[in-house]
Amino acid sequence: MNRRDLLRAAALAPLAHTTLTRAAFAQGYPSRNITMIVPFPAGGQADLAARPVAMALERILGKSVIVDNRAGGAGGSVGNAAAARAEPDGHTLLMTLSSLAVLPEADRLFNRPVAYEVSQFTPIARVLADPTLLAVLASAPWKTVQDFVDDAKQRPGQITYGSSGPYGTLHVAMEMFAVSADIKLLHVPFRGAGPALTAILGGTVQAIAAAPGTLKPQVDDGKLRVLANWGAQRIASFPDIPTLQELGYKDVEMYIWAGLFGQSALPAPIVGRLREAMGQVMKSPDVLKTFEASGSLVAYQDAPEFSQFVAADSARLIAAVRKIGRVE
Repeated sequence: MNRRDLLRAAALAPLAHTTLTRAAFAQGYPSRNITMIVPFPAGGQADLAARPVAMALERILGKSVIVDNRAGGAGGSVGNAAAARAEPDGHTLLMTLSSLAVLPEADRLFNRPVAYEVSQFTPIARVLADPTLLAVLASAPWKTVQDFVDDAKQRPGQITYGSSGPYGTLHVAMEMFAVSADIKLLHVPFRGAGPALTAILGGTVQAIAAAPGTLKPQVDDGKLRVLANWGAQRIASFPDIPTLQELGYKDVEMYIWAGLFGQSALPAPIVGRLREAMGQVMKSPDVLKTFEASGSLVAYQDAPEFSQFVAADSARLIAAVRKIGRVE
């Protein structure tokens, strides 16, 4: 071997060592318990998605999968950022919502330091993708969206609504609707959809945007009334509820999708193992039954399709945030 070949071999040695190390590591994955960060309190869409998925992953991967609710507020930004900073070894995953792309844009809108970027994550699987629903107390005077809009125009800024935090999924949905309806509502942020739901049930706020799985038990118990859905079509769990597009709000569309992510530097063999496992999870009868009972049907996408979906949905939501502008 001549000097040039020796130098080339020496230069390639670290890369070969890293590749072999990653491959060997992935072969033994997981080597310990897995933490699945949910950047919201219990009771919301991300938590609803995480718990049955974590239980099924435990059976498939042979290690405990611990759901870690990081209820730090900021619309989920705190938990998303924690997952982005975690070691990319597959032992810290993130189950998050469509606000993943919105929150960095909100930081830029307010000239704040950006907590994380979407580019720090790799999509693994989409789990749920429900349209947002507009709900009020069953005792509220509004029977229709038109009732709600007419009252809001008579009393600008006096009708309160709860959300999972500034520029979180539920906040953006309500402001998107408010802009289209030319009304002014009063935003009351909470640390997640669960606390926002508790607030409306207790009369602290008067309206809420939330996922079907979050609202269905309360509607079935006669505590809440759903007025409209932000989707492109009606849904099976609320077949009599019109879409906002049906009612004339053509530019209003919002989905609360929940998906599993790893870090962008996650080795390809580990991503492949997680994709394979999630393919099995999303066919599990127990998982399907749990989601069906909650009113949220499975909307599984594997990583390639999910990556395309995230890119397209993120672009649409970022455009909506820019149109909404700076709101509190």
